[in-house]
Amino acid sequence: MAKRIDINNLNVYYSDFLAVEDVSLAIEPKSVTAFIGPSGCGKSTFLRTLNRMHEVIPGARVEGEVLMDGVNLYDARIDPVAVRRHVGMVFQRPNPFPTMSIAENVLAGLKLNNRRMSKVEAAEVVESSLRGANLWEEVKDRLDKPGSSLSGGQQQRLCIARAIAIKPDVLLMDEPCSALDPISTLAIEDLISELKSSYTIVIVTHNMQQAARVSDRTAFFNIAGTGKPGKLIEMNDTSTIFSTPSEKSTEDYISGRFG
Repeated sequence: MAKRIDINNLNVYYSDFLAVEDVSLAIEPKSVTAFIGPSGCGKSTFLRTLNRMHEVIPGARVEGEVLMDGVNLYDARIDPVAVRRHVGMVFQRPNPFPTMSIAENVLAGLKLNNRRMSKVEAAEVVESSLRGANLWEEVKDRLDKPGSSLSGGQQQRLCIARAIAIKPDVLLMDEPCSALDPISTLAIEDLISELKSSYTIVIVTHNMQQAARVSDRTAFFNIAGTGKPGKLIEMNDTSTIFSTPSEKSTEDYISGRFG
Protein backbone atom coordinates (compact mmCIF):
# COMPACT_ATOMS: atom_id res chain seq x y z
CA MET A 1 0.00 0.00 0.00
CA ALA A 2 0.90 3.69 -0.31
CA LYS A 3 3.27 3.99 -3.23
CA ARG A 4 5.88 6.60 -4.07
CA ILE A 5 5.40 8.35 -7.42
CA ASP A 6 8.21 9.89 -9.48
CA ILE A 7 7.29 12.01 -12.49
CA ASN A 8 10.03 12.76 -15.02
CA ASN A 9 9.85 15.29 -17.88
CA LEU A 10 6.10 14.88 -18.35
CA ASN A 11 4.42 16.69 -21.25
CA VAL A 12 0.65 16.43 -21.57
CA TYR A 13 -1.14 17.03 -24.88
CA TYR A 14 -4.66 17.43 -26.18
CA SER A 15 -3.98 16.53 -29.84
CA ASP A 16 -1.36 19.13 -30.90
CA PHE A 17 -1.97 21.46 -27.95
CA LEU A 18 0.64 21.20 -25.20
CA ALA A 19 -1.39 21.62 -21.98
CA VAL A 20 1.27 20.89 -19.37
CA GLU A 21 4.99 21.23 -20.08
CA ASP A 22 8.00 19.37 -18.71
CA VAL A 23 6.91 18.53 -15.15
CA SER A 24 9.25 16.58 -12.89
CA LEU A 25 8.38 15.98 -9.24
CA ALA A 26 8.23 13.30 -6.56
CA ILE A 27 5.21 12.38 -4.45
CA GLU A 28 6.06 10.74 -1.14
CA PRO A 29 4.15 7.68 0.11
CA LYS A 30 1.68 8.06 3.00
CA SER A 31 1.55 11.81 2.61
CA VAL A 32 -0.79 14.44 1.17
CA THR A 33 0.50 16.45 -1.79
CA ALA A 34 -1.54 19.49 -2.90
CA PHE A 35 -1.53 21.01 -6.39
CA ILE A 36 -2.43 24.71 -6.37
CA GLY A 37 -2.50 27.42 -9.03
CA PRO A 38 -4.89 29.58 -11.06
CA SER A 39 -7.67 28.11 -13.22
CA GLY A 40 -6.50 26.71 -16.53
CA CYS A 41 -2.91 26.02 -15.45
CA GLY A 42 -3.20 22.26 -15.94
CA LYS A 43 -3.50 21.00 -12.35
CA SER A 44 -6.46 18.69 -12.99
CA THR A 45 -5.09 17.61 -16.38
CA PHE A 46 -1.80 16.70 -14.71
CA LEU A 47 -3.62 14.87 -11.89
CA ARG A 48 -5.45 12.71 -14.43
CA THR A 49 -2.16 11.57 -15.98
CA LEU A 50 -1.33 9.83 -12.70
CA ASN A 51 -3.95 7.12 -13.27
CA ARG A 52 -4.08 7.33 -17.08
CA MET A 53 -7.53 8.96 -17.07
CA HIS A 54 -6.20 11.69 -19.36
CA GLU A 55 -5.92 9.35 -22.34
CA VAL A 56 -9.65 8.52 -22.16
CA ILE A 57 -10.13 11.83 -24.02
CA PRO A 58 -9.75 11.35 -27.82
CA GLY A 59 -6.43 12.77 -29.06
CA ALA A 60 -5.00 13.13 -25.56
CA ARG A 61 -1.50 11.78 -24.95
CA VAL A 62 1.46 11.98 -22.63
CA GLU A 63 5.23 12.05 -23.12
CA GLY A 64 7.59 11.30 -20.25
CA GLU A 65 7.49 8.95 -17.28
CA VAL A 66 5.18 8.36 -14.34
CA LEU A 67 6.96 5.85 -12.13
CA MET A 68 5.18 4.12 -9.26
CA ASP A 69 7.76 2.42 -7.07
CA GLY A 70 9.97 2.35 -10.16
CA VAL A 71 7.39 0.93 -12.60
CA ASN A 72 6.52 3.25 -15.52
CA LEU A 73 2.72 3.44 -15.71
CA TYR A 74 3.02 4.40 -19.40
CA ASP A 75 5.06 1.35 -20.38
CA ALA A 76 3.41 -0.29 -23.41
CA ARG A 77 2.97 -3.54 -21.45
CA ILE A 78 0.97 -1.87 -18.65
CA ASP A 79 -2.83 -2.15 -18.76
CA PRO A 80 -4.47 1.26 -18.06
CA VAL A 81 -7.39 -0.46 -16.30
CA ALA A 82 -4.92 -2.14 -13.93
CA VAL A 83 -3.36 1.27 -13.23
CA ARG A 84 -6.76 2.62 -12.17
CA ARG A 85 -7.19 -0.27 -9.75
CA HIS A 86 -4.06 0.91 -7.94
CA VAL A 87 -4.74 4.64 -8.30
CA GLY A 88 -8.26 5.59 -7.21
CA MET A 89 -9.93 8.91 -8.05
CA VAL A 90 -12.47 11.17 -6.37
CA PHE A 91 -13.97 13.88 -8.55
CA GLN A 92 -15.02 17.48 -8.00
CA ARG A 93 -18.74 16.78 -7.77
CA PRO A 94 -19.99 13.80 -5.80
CA ASN A 95 -21.04 11.21 -8.39
CA PRO A 96 -22.67 8.21 -6.72
CA PHE A 97 -24.48 5.99 -9.21
CA PRO A 98 -28.10 7.22 -8.86
CA THR A 99 -29.81 3.87 -9.52
CA MET A 100 -27.64 2.01 -6.98
CA SER A 101 -28.11 1.70 -3.24
CA ILE A 102 -25.48 2.96 -0.79
CA ALA A 103 -24.08 -0.58 -0.44
CA GLU A 104 -24.08 -1.19 -4.22
CA ASN A 105 -22.21 2.09 -4.74
CA VAL A 106 -19.44 0.96 -2.41
CA LEU A 107 -19.11 -2.36 -4.27
CA ALA A 108 -19.41 -0.88 -7.78
CA GLY A 109 -15.66 -0.72 -8.48
CA LEU A 110 -15.11 -4.29 -7.36
CA LYS A 111 -17.95 -5.53 -9.55
CA LEU A 112 -16.55 -3.63 -12.54
CA ASN A 113 -13.33 -5.56 -11.96
CA ASN A 114 -15.32 -8.84 -11.99
CA ARG A 115 -14.46 -9.56 -8.39
CA ARG A 116 -16.65 -12.39 -7.09
CA MET A 117 -17.65 -12.15 -3.45
CA SER A 118 -19.84 -14.03 -1.00
CA LYS A 119 -22.60 -12.03 0.73
CA VAL A 120 -20.60 -12.09 3.94
CA GLU A 121 -17.47 -10.78 2.23
CA ALA A 122 -19.47 -8.09 0.41
CA ALA A 123 -21.02 -6.96 3.70
CA GLU A 124 -17.56 -6.77 5.28
CA VAL A 125 -16.20 -4.67 2.39
CA VAL A 126 -19.20 -2.32 2.60
CA GLU A 127 -18.76 -1.82 6.33
CA SER A 128 -14.95 -1.44 6.30
CA SER A 129 -15.04 0.99 3.35
CA LEU A 130 -17.81 3.12 4.87
CA ARG A 131 -15.96 3.12 8.20
CA GLY A 132 -12.82 4.15 6.33
CA ALA A 133 -14.76 7.07 4.85
CA ASN A 134 -16.26 8.02 8.26
CA LEU A 135 -19.76 7.34 6.94
CA TRP A 136 -20.76 4.01 8.51
CA GLU A 137 -22.52 5.37 11.61
CA GLU A 138 -24.61 7.74 9.49
CA VAL A 139 -25.83 5.17 6.93
CA LYS A 140 -25.60 1.69 8.52
CA ASP A 141 -29.39 1.45 8.93
CA ARG A 142 -30.19 2.45 5.34
CA LEU A 143 -27.67 0.67 3.16
CA ASP A 144 -30.43 -0.31 0.72
CA LYS A 145 -31.45 3.34 0.13
CA PRO A 146 -30.20 5.14 -3.03
CA GLY A 147 -26.77 6.74 -2.80
CA SER A 148 -28.35 9.86 -4.27
CA SER A 149 -30.58 10.19 -1.15
CA LEU A 150 -27.57 11.36 0.91
CA SER A 151 -26.48 14.96 1.44
CA GLY A 152 -23.71 16.39 -0.76
CA GLY A 153 -21.02 15.87 1.87
CA GLN A 154 -22.21 12.32 2.55
CA GLN A 155 -22.28 11.57 -1.18
CA GLN A 156 -18.66 12.69 -1.49
CA ARG A 157 -17.68 10.44 1.43
CA LEU A 158 -19.61 7.61 -0.28
CA CYS A 159 -17.49 8.21 -3.39
CA ILE A 160 -14.37 8.03 -1.22
CA ALA A 161 -15.66 4.74 0.25
CA ARG A 162 -16.20 3.46 -3.30
CA ALA A 163 -12.62 4.48 -4.21
CA ILE A 164 -11.01 2.80 -1.19
CA ALA A 165 -13.11 -0.40 -1.49
CA ILE A 166 -10.83 -1.57 -4.33
CA LYS A 167 -7.85 -1.09 -1.99
CA PRO A 168 -5.82 1.29 -4.16
CA ASP A 169 -2.27 2.38 -3.27
CA VAL A 170 -2.85 5.99 -4.28
CA LEU A 171 -5.90 8.25 -3.99
CA LEU A 172 -6.30 11.23 -6.34
CA MET A 173 -8.78 13.97 -5.40
CA ASP A 174 -9.77 16.64 -7.91
CA GLU A 175 -11.15 19.56 -5.85
CA PRO A 176 -13.16 17.17 -3.68
CA CYS A 177 -14.71 19.95 -1.57
CA SER A 178 -15.51 22.62 -4.19
CA ALA A 179 -19.21 21.67 -4.30
CA LEU A 180 -19.58 21.29 -0.53
CA ASP A 181 -20.57 23.52 2.39
CA PRO A 182 -17.98 24.43 5.10
CA ILE A 183 -19.06 21.71 7.56
CA SER A 184 -18.93 18.97 4.91
CA THR A 185 -15.57 20.37 3.74
CA LEU A 186 -14.18 20.04 7.25
CA ALA A 187 -15.40 16.42 7.43
CA ILE A 188 -13.59 15.61 4.15
CA GLU A 189 -10.41 17.38 5.33
CA ASP A 190 -10.44 15.41 8.59
CA LEU A 191 -10.92 12.24 6.56
CA ILE A 192 -7.97 13.08 4.28
CA SER A 193 -5.76 13.49 7.36
CA GLU A 194 -6.83 10.03 8.57
CA LEU A 195 -6.50 8.31 5.18
CA LYS A 196 -2.89 9.38 4.64
CA SER A 197 -1.75 6.78 7.19
CA SER A 198 -2.76 4.17 4.60
CA TYR A 199 -2.61 5.91 1.20
CA THR A 200 -0.53 8.24 -0.91
CA ILE A 201 -2.92 11.16 -1.51
CA VAL A 202 -2.75 13.88 -4.17
CA ILE A 203 -5.31 16.69 -4.06
CA VAL A 204 -6.05 19.54 -6.45
CA THR A 205 -7.52 22.51 -4.62
CA HIS A 206 -8.33 26.16 -5.30
CA ASN A 207 -8.60 26.77 -1.58
CA MET A 208 -5.29 28.05 -0.19
CA GLN A 209 -6.36 27.48 3.43
CA GLN A 210 -7.31 23.91 2.56
CA ALA A 211 -3.91 23.22 1.00
CA ALA A 212 -2.25 24.69 4.10
CA ARG A 213 -4.43 22.59 6.43
CA VAL A 214 -4.33 19.15 4.81
CA SER A 215 -1.13 18.79 2.79
CA ASP A 216 2.45 17.91 3.68
CA ARG A 217 3.88 19.18 0.40
CA THR A 218 2.51 21.69 -2.10
CA ALA A 219 3.23 22.13 -5.80
CA PHE A 220 2.41 25.50 -7.41
CA PHE A 221 1.47 25.47 -11.10
CA ASN A 222 1.14 28.58 -13.24
CA ILE A 223 0.52 29.60 -16.84
CA ALA A 224 2.15 32.42 -18.80
CA GLY A 225 -1.08 33.27 -20.65
CA THR A 226 -4.01 31.86 -22.61
CA GLY A 227 -2.90 29.16 -25.04
CA LYS A 228 0.38 28.62 -23.19
CA PRO A 229 1.15 25.37 -21.34
CA GLY A 230 0.86 25.03 -17.59
CA LYS A 231 4.16 24.62 -15.76
CA LEU A 232 5.31 23.54 -12.33
CA ILE A 233 6.82 26.67 -10.77
CA GLU A 234 7.98 25.19 -7.48
CA MET A 235 7.30 22.43 -5.01
CA ASN A 236 8.26 22.22 -1.35
CA ASP A 237 7.03 21.43 2.13
CA THR A 238 3.67 23.15 2.52
CA SER A 239 4.88 25.27 5.44
CA THR A 240 7.78 26.57 3.30
CA ILE A 241 5.60 27.27 0.24
CA PHE A 242 3.19 29.32 2.35
CA SER A 243 5.78 31.13 4.46
CA THR A 244 8.89 31.57 2.30
CA PRO A 245 8.28 30.52 -1.33
CA SER A 246 11.32 30.85 -3.57
CA GLU A 247 9.43 32.30 -6.58
CA LYS A 248 7.70 35.69 -6.61
CA SER A 249 4.77 34.35 -8.67
CA THR A 250 4.09 31.75 -5.93
CA GLU A 251 4.06 34.48 -3.31
CA ASP A 252 1.77 36.64 -5.47
CA TYR A 253 -0.68 33.79 -5.96
CA ILE A 254 -0.76 32.73 -2.31
CA SER A 255 -1.23 36.31 -1.14
CA GLY A 256 -4.15 36.75 -3.55
CA ARG A 257 -2.59 39.21 -6.00
CA PHE A 258 -3.83 37.10 -8.92
CA GLY A 259 -5.68 33.86 -9.72
